[in-house]
Amino acid sequence: MWPFRGKGASGFSSSSTAEEVTHGIDGSGLTAIVTGASSGIGAETARVLALRGVHVIMGVIDMTNAENVKESILKEIPIAKIDVMKLDLSSMASVQNFASEFNSSNLPLNILINNAGICAAPFLLSKDNIELQFAVNYIGHFLLTYLLLDTMKKTTQESKKQGRIVNVSSAGHRLAYREGILFDKINDQSSYNNWLAYGQSKLANILHSNELARRFKEDGIDIIANSLHPGATTTNIYIHNRFLTGSSNNMLCSIASTSEWNQRQVFC
Repeated sequence: MWPFRGKGASGFSSSSTAEEVTHGIDGSGLTAIVTGASSGIGAETARVLALRGVHVIMGVIDMTNAENVKESILKEIPIAKIDVMKLDLSSMASVQNFASEFNSSNLPLNILINNAGICAAPFLLSKDNIELQFAVNYIGHFLLTYLLLDTMKKTTQESKKQGRIVNVSSAGHRLAYREGILFDKINDQSSYNNWLAYGQSKLANILHSNELARRFKEDGIDIIANSLHPGATTTNIYIHNRFLTGSSNNMLCSIASTSEWNQRQVFC
């Protein structure tokens, strides 16, 4: 049982579901891209957005699982608008292809949820020879956001509806290297630590969101950029760590002390 169930200022708590949080919201006419939507948090996000009437684009690497998720959503919500598109965030070419295909579709883009990620992976390089966690968790999403920004800005201006960019980060950003992001040592295998590298990538997500928010405000663009900690839950993000792929009753990650909450928080 999760020990911190008190409701916050929003009226919701760690035990609130996506359906509860979005109750009463009509997303008809909105379009959202959700990365990593073939399982876990991404799949549930796609389902609930579709339930609220949003046209959901699932950006995924696993097309088979994604089609299964889509089929399940359509079985529950026959009128759901949901599409699946190939997206490999470890490949800049794949990200560019995805963005080009989406931008060419002439669909609006109101919401971008950068959810996909990997956690505590052993040292590996992406297709572009970038340390894999940094490539998938940050670089791929940074490039995707950049390539879709003009479409988001156009949608916001034409629809007069505020846009949203959400980067799924983690309280694990507190476990980044002592120096922060080691830009000069991203690919240095000798100094690589799988958990610190994960924290580094999640720190980058937060800094990305903060800078986007600053620029949008400065330029008078009606788009909000946020980063979030999704809480501890068993998903495929732990595929590289056998200990964390077990029971959902396990403590999924480490315990970090947070002065902000003055309590102990599980993070990943």
